[in-house]
Amino acid sequence: MQTVETLNEGLKRKYSVTIPAPEIAGMIDAEIAMVAPKVAMPGFRAGKVPANLVRKMHGEAIHADTLNKIVQDAVQTLITEQALRPAMAPSVELSAAYAQGNDAEITVQLEILPKIEVVNINGLSLERLVVATDDAALDEQVQRLADMQKNFGEAPMGHKAALGDQIAIDFLGTVDGEAFEGGKGEGMAVTLGSGQLIPGFEDQLVGAKQGDTLEVKVDFPEDYNVNYLKGKPAVFHVKVQDVRIAKPVAVDDDFAQSLGLEGLDQLRTLLKGNVEQELNNLTRTHMKRQLLDELSLRHSFDVPMAMVDAEFEQIWSQLEQEASREPNPAEARAEMERDRADYRRIAERRVRLGLLLSEIGQSAGIDISSQEMNMLVAQAAQQYPAADRERFVQYIQNEPLAAAQLRAPLYEDKVVDHLFSTANISERTVTRSELEAAIEVEEGHVHDEHCGHHQHDHKGDQPAAKKAAPKKKSTTSETVKADNAEVTSATAVDKPANKPAA
Repeated sequence: MQTVETLNEGLKRKYSVTIPAPEIAGMIDAEIAMVAPKVAMPGFRAGKVPANLVRKMHGEAIHADTLNKIVQDAVQTLITEQALRPAMAPSVELSAAYAQGNDAEITVQLEILPKIEVVNINGLSLERLVVATDDAALDEQVQRLADMQKNFGEAPMGHKAALGDQIAIDFLGTVDGEAFEGGKGEGMAVTLGSGQLIPGFEDQLVGAKQGDTLEVKVDFPEDYNVNYLKGKPAVFHVKVQDVRIAKPVAVDDDFAQSLGLEGLDQLRTLLKGNVEQELNNLTRTHMKRQLLDELSLRHSFDVPMAMVDAEFEQIWSQLEQEASREPNPAEARAEMERDRADYRRIAERRVRLGLLLSEIGQSAGIDISSQEMNMLVAQAAQQYPAADRERFVQYIQNEPLAAAQLRAPLYEDKVVDHLFSTANISERTVTRSELEAAIEVEEGHVHDEHCGHHQHDHKGDQPAAKKAAPKKKSTTSETVKADNAEVTSATAVDKPANKPAA
């Protein structure tokens, strides 16, 4: 195999590799010799088919398979001999002039991971904002839970429906003057302000009284789950059958026992643990953003554009999904386009921070144990139906990139914890609103969405007035709208010296 480097520019590399014809022919002969005993042909005993007949029958297929393997081996040999660390899978192209019996010339193009000579993590100073779990915050949580359990009772005669009230309605919807499937309902209960119905519907019911009839005019969302209704203006003829008002729920032992607990004290104890965990997560988020900002300021190096492209496409795809759910999708997409350069910069920052955290992790000897990996796989498999979980486990076992992406968030967290342990951390007590405001200032606005439960709307299962269920978002950890984007996907490269980046 002869190798000639034809491009060495920044992180870009390009090679011309020539594989001699005799080497190809020798491997094809060896493959035919191995296959021949397994070939069945009329007139010959099993395993006795002559090699020349095997070549005549299956030569083209054997040649193609063998050449593919030869090319793959050549690329791996190139990577090893040149001590390359590919950022992404190399691009490999076989010369169009190749013909069987000739030398094979292939062109290999790739970007390599940058060499991060010095990772400066000395003297990191971070501030931990601490929120005390006081009785007022706990009372708020208990009351919020009680509000979720509220019952509705008859409203006084003539009561005008307000936000928070529940009304029962009959309705008939039309589009272009014609009734449509799923546009009729009777006695449907709606809590005003719940967002249960398509945007604008509930607002027009505020102030209605029992027995009222009215017209509700709305536009179906562009992402509505029925294609022929998407974006269409509709008129709903509505009759209010009943108006009910919420009955306050007494926060006492009886309320706690209705939830299956011993009493109010046990409920408060459980909720206190939840509140503390939530506040700890907010505190960690704030500290992590500070850490990433500091690392970003201290390090600057070129990053592979292929990785940036992949990260940008991931961000852009999720932003497009979110834009489709906005009241005005066209305006949301126009705003995205105006900020395209900023999102591109965010993608580059993510990749750089990911590579940096990977380098820090390797220097510190941080890794994901087999036990931790098994736990990650088991947790991820629970998102799938029971019948598909074994296939998911096998997929992760057979796909190194998928496994790298699965362990990336945990690896990143372990590296961040290591950096926290070496940093100089000061503490300051703040209120919850102050902590949330600090995070909000850093990130512009939050799009942090992890895998969540979602429901599917089925045609005919519910009235068309109901809002379409949101689609499940990407399993990527974050989508951002600020330079303080957190990392994640880029940090899938926890061992870049040995494998390409995810």
